[in-house]
Amino acid sequence: MRLLALLLMVGAAVAVPREDGRIIGGHECAAHSRPFMASLNYGYHFCGGVLINNQWVLSVAHCWYNPYAMQVMLGEHDLRKFEGTEQLMKTDTIIWHPNYDYQTLDFDIMLIKLYHPVEVTNAVAPIPLPTSCPVAGTPCSVSGWGNTARDGDEVYLPTLLQCMDVPIVDEEQCMKSYPDMISPRMVCAGFMDGSRDACNPSGVPWRSLRPGVMGSGMCPT
Repeated sequence: MRLLALLLMVGAAVAVPREDGRIIGGHECAAHSRPFMASLNYGYHFCGGVLINNQWVLSVAHCWYNPYAMQVMLGEHDLRKFEGTEQLMKTDTIIWHPNYDYQTLDFDIMLIKLYHPVEVTNAVAPIPLPTSCPVAGTPCSVSGWGNTARDGDEVYLPTLLQCMDVPIVDEEQCMKSYPDMISPRMVCAGFMDGSRDACNPSGVPWRSLRPGVMGSGMCPT
């Protein structure tokens, strides 16, 4: 039995190396059903993010890259194809949380200011902002382009945006499963049987009562 802990904090999480990013047991999202989804890009997709207004993207600090080289793609569904909905944005400014700890990855959150505002369309639009915090049992929607292979299987990186629903896990249960790893800024979500996992699809959005971004899932067997 294994518990997926999507260690989420006001948008971010404790994380493991980005190369191990996985979304397991999900499904292809309906095309452009997540218009807030952002792809961080420097020649290829390497992390996700979420558009929170028409000029700012929320992601995780461990996805930081030189702002002069990094671009942000919005309106994307299939990474292989030009669909006519994409908006490629230059990066103006990147702001890390001042308390970001690269060892524990507490406060693993950053804001990206786009060089100019996006054009809001059916395929590009900010995520609705929350009115309250989620409680145990609240369903969360996760989306991203992370590896869909399980442990021991050959790596498979989908080019089509993947979606998955996971419930918020009780804080006490989460802390018992991950002693000395959970900070007050973190929330856990997932399943005890490990049937659906989202293990470190860095920077991907999760949406419930409170939208944010996920740095990783930790999936011990």
